[in-house]
Amino acid sequence: MRPPVHPVPLDRAFSRMDTFEWHGRELRCIETKGNSPGSMSYMLQSGGRWAAFTGDLMLEGARLHTWFDSEWDYGFAAGIYALCSSAGQVEGYDPAWMLPSHGPPISKGAAQLAEFQRKLRALERLYVRGYDVNTFSGARQDPTSRPTAVPHLWQVSPHLYKFRGPNFYPNFCLVLSDSGHGFAVDCGLFDEKFLDASIERMKEQLGLKQIDVMIPTHMHGDHFLQGPHLRKKWGTKLWALERMQPMCEHPERFDYSASIQAYGQMFDGAPIEGVTFDRLLKDGETIDWEGFRFRVDWMPGQTEFALAVRGVIDGKTVVFTGDNIFGDPEDPRHTGHEAVVAHNSSILEEGYILGAEYLSRVNPDLLMGGHSYVMDKPAAFIERYRRWSYEMRDAFRGLIAGDDYRYGYDPFWVRVEPYRLKLKPGEAAPVILVVRNFRDRWQEHRIALDLPPGLSSDAPVVEGRIQNGTTHRMQIAVKAAPDAKPGVRIVGLDITLDGRRYGELFDFVVEVP
Repeated sequence: MRPPVHPVPLDRAFSRMDTFEWHGRELRCIETKGNSPGSMSYMLQSGGRWAAFTGDLMLEGARLHTWFDSEWDYGFAAGIYALCSSAGQVEGYDPAWMLPSHGPPISKGAAQLAEFQRKLRALERLYVRGYDVNTFSGARQDPTSRPTAVPHLWQVSPHLYKFRGPNFYPNFCLVLSDSGHGFAVDCGLFDEKFLDASIERMKEQLGLKQIDVMIPTHMHGDHFLQGPHLRKKWGTKLWALERMQPMCEHPERFDYSASIQAYGQMFDGAPIEGVTFDRLLKDGETIDWEGFRFRVDWMPGQTEFALAVRGVIDGKTVVFTGDNIFGDPEDPRHTGHEAVVAHNSSILEEGYILGAEYLSRVNPDLLMGGHSYVMDKPAAFIERYRRWSYEMRDAFRGLIAGDDYRYGYDPFWVRVEPYRLKLKPGEAAPVILVVRNFRDRWQEHRIALDLPPGLSSDAPVVEGRIQNGTTHRMQIAVKAAPDAKPGVRIVGLDITLDGRRYGELFDFVVEVP
C-alpha cells in the first residue's frame, strides 16, 4: 500500500522481530517487505499454531494484490526478491490461518506461500533485462561497427554511424548523406563539450556539414537531453511523433518514469523542464531526405510513447528501435527486452507485444538500438523477443489477483491529468479524471477524492459507467481555499469498481506556492 495521505499518530512503533504478550498469547512482528518497503506481518500464536496478519504480502490463490507497489527499481527485481524472501519467512511459521488485508482468509497457507515463491522465481527469470547489463554489456556491443577517425564514433555501414566506448552508452545514431548532411536518431547522455568536439571532428574528418534533424525514439529524457543544445548551437531541427509530444514538452504533467527533468540537465543555466519540437509526425508518415526514404511508426515496448524509424540504408532494411530491444542476436540467452517498468505506461498488450509483432512483420536486416547497440541479422533474435513478450504477459496474469491482471499492473488506469498542479490561495483549475475499463463488459466506478485541508472540488465524488474496452475522461475543478497554507498536498483517489472498494491506489499532487 502507498503511504497514507494524511499523517496518522501512533501510540507504539514496532521493529522487526518484536515480541510481546497479548491476552496471554505471543504476538510477534516480522518484516515482510515486497509490496511496500515498510511492510510488516504480525504472527499471533494460539494453541501451538500461528495466525498470520500479512497485509498485502499474498492473497488467496498465491496471488499478488498489486504489482506496481513492488516496482522498487528500474527493472532489476528488488521488489520480487523482497517478496519471495518475505513469503519464505511466513511459510516457515506454517500458519494455520493467513489473514491478508484484501480477500478471504487463507487456511493452511504454507502450501500457497510455496507456490507464490515458485511464481515469483518464474517471473524473475523473465523480468530481469534480456541481455547482459552491468556485467558483460560493454564487452561486445556489436561485431558490426568499426572505429573511425573520430574517437568513439564508429561506422556501421558507409552512411551509418553511432558512438561506442567502454562504459559509454550515449544515445546517438547518425545517417550521413553524400552531401554531408546528417539525420540523427536520439541525442542524449553526452557531455556537451565532448559532443561539440566530436561534431567538429566529424566536420573535419568525415565531411559533415550540418545535422539537419534529430528524432527521439521515445519520451525518456536520456534520448533527447542534448536536443536543445543541438538546435541552438548546430541549427538542428527537432522532430517527434505526435503522441509523444505532451510527455516530452510538459513532463511535469505526468507521473511517468525517466522524464527529462529527472536527469537534472541544465540548459542556458536553467534546468531543462521540457523540450519543444519543430515538427510533429503522424504514425506511418514517410520522410524523404537526401535520397533516403524513412518511415516513422508508432512502436511501443518499454513505453507506450515510442516510435521506430525505418528505411533502407546501404542496401539493408534498418530499424532504429530506441530502448525497445537490444542485446546480442548471436547469444541464445538474450531475449532483447529492456526494463519492464509499469510506471513507463507499459502494459504488455499495448507495449512489448505490439513492438515485437511490429518487428516480426518488418523483418529488418539490421536493428539500431539505444545505448550503442547494433543488432545484425536479427530474425531469430526478434522471434525470441516476441515469444518472451507473451510469456511475460502470461506470468503477470498468473501472479496478479483479479479477473484482469492489468488492474494490478497498470498504475494509470485511474489517473488525473495533470498529475502535478499549482494553485494560488483562492485559485481553482480544471483537471481531467481518467478511468479505463479493460474488461469485455460494462464497468461501474466510484472515485472519491481524499482532499486534504485547504483543497476542495466541485466533484469530490465521481460516479459513472464505462463501456467495455474504453476510457472515460471527465473534467472536474480543484480549488485552493483563500487561506490555504503554502505546501505540497497529495490528493488520494479512493476507487470502488463494480461494487468492490480498492481504496486509495493512486493520487495526484497539488502545490500551493
